[in-house]
Amino acid sequence: KLIEMYEEALAYPDVVGIIIGTRPDCMPDELLDYFAELNKKTFVLIEYGVESTLNKTLERVNRQHTWEESVEAITRTAEREVPVGVHLILGLPGETDEDILSHAVEISKLPLTTVKLHQLQIIRGTAMAKEFRLLPESFHLFGLEEYVDLCVDFAERLNPDFYIERFASQSPKSLLIAPDWGLKNYELTEKV
Repeated sequence: KLIEMYEEALAYPDVVGIIIGTRPDCMPDELLDYFAELNKKTFVLIEYGVESTLNKTLERVNRQHTWEESVEAITRTAEREVPVGVHLILGLPGETDEDILSHAVEISKLPLTTVKLHQLQIIRGTAMAKEFRLLPESFHLFGLEEYVDLCVDFAERLNPDFYIERFASQSPKSLLIAPDWGLKNYELTEKV
């Protein structure tokens, strides 16, 4: 069924490739083999929502996958010569700046092509929003300048061969509780 959907999307005029975003624990070998063949004909990039390199954090935010599973998925994908990207959330509960900067060092050891960074956002109607309301002291939401500085420090530690495709997420204002920096993504990128 998934392959049918990918083929349908690629059949549209002027579509020149496909980027698949998924969890690191949701990529079977059969699908990777399909992407390896597809990558010989068109652009393919697989992006994994890794979010953190720390298992304690992944458990804390209920991701239901481990860092080791992320490394394994990234490695299996790259072994098939399919470009790989990761998404990380900077500022997850319990992580220090040092922890966040260590993510750059850890992912730099991997065969990646792209990285997308996201600041922690508290979104209405989520379990994290409820926790934020009950235990706000458990969260450190970055101020804009603090986050810009952190992104610069992160980039300085990152493998220079990686492309950073994004420094921040932009959720709809109607859903966003915090932080509200009042900037578009391109404006934040200019600051970095």
